[in-house]
Amino acid sequence: MTIDPAATLETTRGCPYAPPEQHLRLLREQPVAKVTLPAGGEAWVAARYDDIRTILTDPRFTADRRHPSMPRLAQDTGSGLADSPLPKMMLEMDPPEHGPARRAVIGEFTVRRMAALRPRIQQIVDEHLDAMLDGPKPADLVRALAMPVPSLVICELLGVPYADHDFFQLHSARLLDRRTTQDERGHAVLELALYLDKLIKAKEQEPTDDLLSRQIAKQRENDGAVDGPALLSLAFLLLIAGHETTANMISLGTYQLLRDPEALAALRADPAKTVNAVEEMLRYFTIAEFAMVRVATADVELGGTVIPANSGVLMLANAGNRDPETFTDAQRFDVDRGARNHLAFGYGAHQCLGQNLARVELEIVFETLLRRVPGLRLAVPEEELAFKEDSTVYGMYELPVTW
Repeated sequence: MTIDPAATLETTRGCPYAPPEQHLRLLREQPVAKVTLPAGGEAWVAARYDDIRTILTDPRFTADRRHPSMPRLAQDTGSGLADSPLPKMMLEMDPPEHGPARRAVIGEFTVRRMAALRPRIQQIVDEHLDAMLDGPKPADLVRALAMPVPSLVICELLGVPYADHDFFQLHSARLLDRRTTQDERGHAVLELALYLDKLIKAKEQEPTDDLLSRQIAKQRENDGAVDGPALLSLAFLLLIAGHETTANMISLGTYQLLRDPEALAALRADPAKTVNAVEEMLRYFTIAEFAMVRVATADVELGGTVIPANSGVLMLANAGNRDPETFTDAQRFDVDRGARNHLAFGYGAHQCLGQNLARVELEIVFETLLRRVPGLRLAVPEEELAFKEDSTVYGMYELPVTW
């Protein structure tokens, strides 16, 4: 079956644990194809693992999301950043601008620094599990554990008062919802930007032990002044990405284990398998499925197909993570696979800055949850669960559980 070049790209999965069937057909039959986007307009899509990695390392593709040809997935939302009052964020920078911006903060996310955070993350997880276990049954795992744990972790890391978490969660959810209008999106960006600008100015006067304060001190030492706009864009990116993605992986990962008794039993019998299981969850769900977008700045041949200059390119990361040329039995969830070469964190220079933090949080959450709640099970039939089909970051609205 040949894909119609005018076919509209599907953006809903159809089932909670697989990419749309159209994306898998593209992977099999037309791994580089031109499609119509849901918001209108056309773009090229890449579905094959090797092609996606090629795009992410080829300097002929720009990451500038304000480029007029950048693919749009939703109506009336622009490219997502084109009309934003924010300074350019790291994820939309190209060389030579990107390298210095990333190097300035990468030391905050080393494996060694994340290991030092483990005791505090463990404490946060235990405190929230204590509250859940002491509360009524059934409980919503999203509200009880999945959302508050990464929210509190990223707040403490950045130096954001956790008392304000409802504010930034509300606005970040609006930014990620594909149904959000351009006006609503602009309002959410502005509200968050004003909040973070005020926070940064306060830290300039009274620094504390957090990432933003350390960045302020480093800028003063190196440049003699504070680059407020750069700090604002960094804080905005880390705050949004630092809780929504991990929260959704906690809920989806728990859901998958509860519907896969064999995998659940394997992790309970040997908690050391949790490290590999986390990598498999990241690959299997690929929650930021449409996050990797580029624009070709020149004619580029890819997989025997020429992508013309100034064409938007959307990488179907979930299809790439199901590529049978890279992952054996790719459609199967395998807690022993341990394939860290998945695309869930991207690839190349723009690979997710906080991936080490996400891994530590997920490993601690799943090991602790399975150890402390041995009777954990779904409290409603699977068909009653609601998944975030309209969000840029896939996940679950609720996960009712009992024990």
